[in-house]
Amino acid sequence: MAFGELKQRQSVMWGNGPYQHITETVTDIHARVIERLAPQLGIRWLDLACGTGAVAELAARAGASVTGVDLAPALIETARQRAQEQKFEIDYRVGDCERLDLDDASYDRLSSTCGIMFAPDHAATAHELARVVVPGGRIALANWTPDGGLGQMFKMMRPFMPTPPPSAGDPFAWGREEVVRELLGDAFELDIEECVSTLNIPTGEEYWQLFSSSYGPTKTAAEALDEDRRNEFHQTWVDFFDTHYRSDGGVSHSRQYLLVVGVRR
Repeated sequence: MAFGELKQRQSVMWGNGPYQHITETVTDIHARVIERLAPQLGIRWLDLACGTGAVAELAARAGASVTGVDLAPALIETARQRAQEQKFEIDYRVGDCERLDLDDASYDRLSSTCGIMFAPDHAATAHELARVVVPGGRIALANWTPDGGLGQMFKMMRPFMPTPPPSAGDPFAWGREEVVRELLGDAFELDIEECVSTLNIPTGEEYWQLFSSSYGPTKTAAEALDEDRRNEFHQTWVDFFDTHYRSDGGVSHSRQYLLVVGVRR
């Protein structure tokens, strides 16, 4: 499968379901990214893989001039509706973070929360980050780590998902410090730390109901299976969380991520 076909599938997959429900499970990460980039009046801000607009909205509320880009048209449509309802003037665009239709050195701040890591060509994405940020401009990226809770969740899901093309980069490589430094270190002075976001939910079954209805990768994978395999996926999910993340009578899913903050050289 060529990257073009893969990205077309991704654009549909990530928009499959009311993603805003998932956005609301990572508000602590949004807040940390905003804190590290400190939006101000008039700052030119780019939020990549912006989803339904959570970080873009926070930056706009602080007075930044915000552009949001996402591969999934359905997510951009939701983001535009939310901006209109809240009277934010955010420039939302459907676009590919590997080939941005944006001018060189056109943004003072760039953010991405668990988003650009899923683009298949990591080198192309890193090139675009460096290209569109002004010298002295800053980036903040949150990327799930491969051995953390989200990485483990995707490993559990893998037998039920389509196999990606061999040439596609592993998204969780963006959660390895040595990989990030190789991709971005020439263009950015980097400060990297590992953080944890914890999702508390009563049961593995409630977790399944949330993600199988609203999280594109899980929902799309489940819908592509026949009934027996879908039931197996369902039971595997519930058992995984009820067994490995049980805490104080509920499920406490600790999700480790790298917070990558950089200054453009």
